[in-house]
Amino acid sequence: MVIVEGIAFAVLLILAQESLVTRAKRIKPIPDYLPGKVGEITAEDGLGRVVGGITAEEGLAPYQVSLQNFWGHYCGGAIIAEQWILTAAHCVVTKDLEDILVMTGTQNLEVPGITYHVDKVHVHCNYNKPDMHNDIALLHLNESIVWNERTQPISLPTRPMKDGADVLLTGWGREEVWGEPPDLLKKINLKYMEHGRCKAALNNDPDVDVGHICTYTNVGEGSCHGDSGGPLVSGGYLVGLVNWGIPCAVGYPDMHASPLYYKNWIRMIMSGNRQC
Repeated sequence: MVIVEGIAFAVLLILAQESLVTRAKRIKPIPDYLPGKVGEITAEDGLGRVVGGITAEEGLAPYQVSLQNFWGHYCGGAIIAEQWILTAAHCVVTKDLEDILVMTGTQNLEVPGITYHVDKVHVHCNYNKPDMHNDIALLHLNESIVWNERTQPISLPTRPMKDGADVLLTGWGREEVWGEPPDLLKKINLKYMEHGRCKAALNNDPDVDVGHICTYTNVGEGSCHGDSGGPLVSGGYLVGLVNWGIPCAVGYPDMHASPLYYKNWIRMIMSGNRQC
């Protein structure tokens, strides 16, 4: 009996640890080679620092979805067509189809919206080749999304952004490192950081790929665990999907997959062309 209970506890512990991993955005510790930070911040400030978002007003971001599993919300995503969701590859690459549900039409995770099942996951064929690159995926739903005032698609971008452009991030990510996720959708206004400046701010980190866009505004403002795959919008277009960062909002840029960069791949997958 003691052995059985011990095994059961070990299984639960493994599942709990797996839940923490799948609910997190990809994170990196502060590298030793970074001589300083973009913003003025001490080590103490970075611990438990609340990320500076506010509750989104009713009806904002009708393209936002919550990816759900047995544990509830774990990642975000964006509706780009009636049967297609764009998200981060690391949110879905290790999951079975039955473990991914897409919830639309709600900003409050305690008030369920409409839930859809996924019948196909398309992870970019060069995901993590090299590490942290090509972190993007398309989900195909087994039925068409019902459009209403709370549920609408977002358009893909048509041109590059200018340095300093306004970017809106929405999501249910944690408001501090490993904190509790909020029930209500949060929003924050960020600034696009041009690629060269972003690379320089991270001492030319090779994980900052040409397929990424960067955002940075102030210390204490940015994405955190649970925001992964979630949408960044500028000028009415989907310009980014949360990928990775140094948690959370401690004075470094955050990295996001660029739908503009991957636009040809997205179009090929949606048209039935599975070639990379």
